[in-house]
Amino acid sequence: MPTAVELLVRDAELLVVDGAREIPGGWVAVDGGRVTAVGTPGTEPEALRVVSAAGRLVTPGLINTHHHIYQNLTRSYAPAVNGTLFDWLTTLYPLWAALDEEAAYVSAYVGMAELLMGGCTTSSDHLYVHPRPGLVDAEIRAARDIGFRFHATRGSMTRSVEDGGLPPRSVTQTEDEVLADSERLIKAHHDPQSGALIRVALAPCSPFSVTKELMTATAELAERYDVRLHTHLAEDHDEDTYCLETYGCRPVEYFEEAGWMSDRTWVAHCIYPNDAELRRLAAAGVGVAHCPSSNMLIGGGTARVKEMRELGLPVGIGCDGSASTDHASLWMETRGALLLGRYRGGPGAMTARDALDIATRGSARCLGRADELGHLRPGACADLVVWDLHEVALAGALSDPVEAWLRCGPARAWTTVVAGRVLVDRGEPVLSGLRDALTDHGRIARRMQEMA
Repeated sequence: MPTAVELLVRDAELLVVDGAREIPGGWVAVDGGRVTAVGTPGTEPEALRVVSAAGRLVTPGLINTHHHIYQNLTRSYAPAVNGTLFDWLTTLYPLWAALDEEAAYVSAYVGMAELLMGGCTTSSDHLYVHPRPGLVDAEIRAARDIGFRFHATRGSMTRSVEDGGLPPRSVTQTEDEVLADSERLIKAHHDPQSGALIRVALAPCSPFSVTKELMTATAELAERYDVRLHTHLAEDHDEDTYCLETYGCRPVEYFEEAGWMSDRTWVAHCIYPNDAELRRLAAAGVGVAHCPSSNMLIGGGTARVKEMRELGLPVGIGCDGSASTDHASLWMETRGALLLGRYRGGPGAMTARDALDIATRGSARCLGRADELGHLRPGACADLVVWDLHEVALAGALSDPVEAWLRCGPARAWTTVVAGRVLVDRGEPVLSGLRDALTDHGRIARRMQEMA
């Protein structure tokens, strides 16, 4: 007799395998952290554990390509909420100077729980303030404790206010400190193997917060260790002005001169490249993390996603930092991508399936993992979501479960599976440390915001 698989998700109203295949009534079989088979009703294998997806949509797990998880300690901070990008950065930098290992751990633990509840099974994180050592290690420890798939990016800032940058000296480091710790983190934590739960990328924060020398040296280090590169690029008109005044060129030209125009790179936002710059980014294979809610809350514009995809750029979804977006729901970001795409380009510019594809396969391409993430073909990592919409919200939505998933709502993850493990069950995180983490998070947030 055939051996029973470890997990079977069955009876989906619709199973989205990838952008080319959908199975009404479909099922997914999981063994050893991998998808072993998908199929039609009546062909299901025996399983040790069965999850019913009856009446619900099943998709690949959503993938977050840009975040600053520690910022959930300063959500909706009143003095900063109505400022420009540079205004809220300069307001919050002094608060973030209090970040320590405990704060990094609990913010990551709570942030990853929130991501799981919003259907995210893999997330990168851009931690670029380092007032104390060991902060990225603490985030990775939280991811391991949960069993979350995590791409930690070692961010950095070296240009303080005294050097012509934005951040205070308290959250910056020297170039030697940044490069030494970047190399240490790669050696300690980066797993290049297929199916890895933990990977490390290198991520100087932005053109206005590090030197060109650090950008160049970081690109060389990434090449040597074969890891990916991440930064903010072309996010704000003030960035154009800063680069022209400081470097005598526009941000994309500076980016290219520093050795970052490569298919190992993905960038956050990328709102203001001109047409020629967009073509150069596409030719190099640079990926883009599209952050819809952040774009709308800061009010500075949004990426030209339709044009980018037509040019062949990998485009993924990012929820950005909690200090600007104030949530970590990849469902909300995917819906935001649908709305912004149609607002910008008309009703034919973006469908729900386009938005889902961006949040899954597009994001996987940004992280260099298109072979094993973002789809549910046999051999893929077993990262998937069973989605729940209340019957009131779904009343009358009879013809297309994928369009209903984003047009109706709000949707939440009923079941979230990462590497074959159920981490959200019936809408609630299955995390033994969450209650303690929330208690500690509240204490630290009050202290950081000087409300203790």
